[in-house]
Amino acid sequence: MDEKILAQEVAKNLLKIKAVFLKPNDPFTWASGIKSPIYCDNRLTLSYPEVREVVEEGLKATIEKYYPDVEVLEGTSTAGIAHAAIVAEKMKLPMGYVRSGHKDHGRGNQIEGVSPKGKKVVVVEDLISTGGSSLEVVDILREEGADVLGIVSIFTYGLAKGIQRLKDDNCENHSLSNFETLVDIAAKEEYISHEDIEKLLKFQKNPSDPSWMD
Repeated sequence: MDEKILAQEVAKNLLKIKAVFLKPNDPFTWASGIKSPIYCDNRLTLSYPEVREVVEEGLKATIEKYYPDVEVLEGTSTAGIAHAAIVAEKMKLPMGYVRSGHKDHGRGNQIEGVSPKGKKVVVVEDLISTGGSSLEVVDILREEGADVLGIVSIFTYGLAKGIQRLKDDNCENHSLSNFETLVDIAAKEEYISHEDIEKLLKFQKNPSDPSWMD
């Protein structure tokens, strides 16, 4: 499937199953205290077979296009684990996942599953915002001796901070859909008004600036 068409289909699905909410006039509050017009919970894609199939086939096609030499898929904890497992099954590849911290029992593993040492690895993530948590996983895998080819994800906010962090860490990300496509689809399908588009794009440009709400 063409990447632009896929991005539109994924955006439509995220809106339809309410994995993404857009509320520019009644914003959510992030843990950091930032007011946000968007809330994203891509774990819901796992609950809808037709949506799930589009996502997993999209991730598979993206990996095959950009990372054809991949040997292992690694999911991010916890949202990326199921997607990594499903796509790994489709591609007949080994997979593992990276914990947010070391276990306090047993072998104390932080990386579960097959050892990524010396392997060409792709990280499977559900959402890219500022990029911090995804790059923590990348760094852990690199410290273990993995050759991290890059990240694939379902959706990205396309925030400048996240883009810069990925660049600084020499790690690329390929998302199935993105903020601009989602906003465009949301306006066309009347989830939001056309007047809301400017607010949403202003937020994306600088989430820390609350003037987007004016």
